[in-house]
Amino acid sequence: MGRCTVFKSAVLLVLAAGLAMAQSPKYKMGKPATAGDIAQRDHFVSPSGQGLPAGKGTAAEGRAVYDRRCASCHGSEGQGKEEAALVGGQGTLATPKPLKTVGSYWPYSTILFDYINRAMPFDNPGLLNYDQVYAVSALILHWNGIIGEHDVMDASTLAKVNMPNRDGFVADDRPDTGKGTKKPKPTAK
Repeated sequence: MGRCTVFKSAVLLVLAAGLAMAQSPKYKMGKPATAGDIAQRDHFVSPSGQGLPAGKGTAAEGRAVYDRRCASCHGSEGQGKEEAALVGGQGTLATPKPLKTVGSYWPYSTILFDYINRAMPFDNPGLLNYDQVYAVSALILHWNGIIGEHDVMDASTLAKVNMPNRDGFVADDRPDTGKGTKKPKPTAK
């Protein structure tokens, strides 16, 4: 066994022990996933909108939810605070300091819903019901100038939103990435 293999094995052993200790009752961290936890995260929303659940919301409805659950990290208008900015950045992707936000970088509105639904709020992922997720998604899209304040977002309408950077990705057909995988291309807008 070479030095590198021994070192890697030691590192993995230390990491595994740390993970085991972090989830032990002694530290009162972590909890086993319930059937409800798994069910909530055990589906996929595709770029086409397949997998979007029933529900609806508008930017106007999303404001109260955002203020209560999102603003402390993302700022009062999505400008960023402790966490990433959600708005702005248009025209910066081809610059030395691109600002990758929902409005400047994300190619599909449906992944915004999926991400909020699965991962937000950061301190309690999955807390929001589907109507709230649609409403917060609508608010972020509205702040980026993509939809109107009273446009209803639901499984049908959200999938039809044309994101500004939808065509800003090119197919990456290298054999090791899977034919048709998309990768970003810088655009000057």
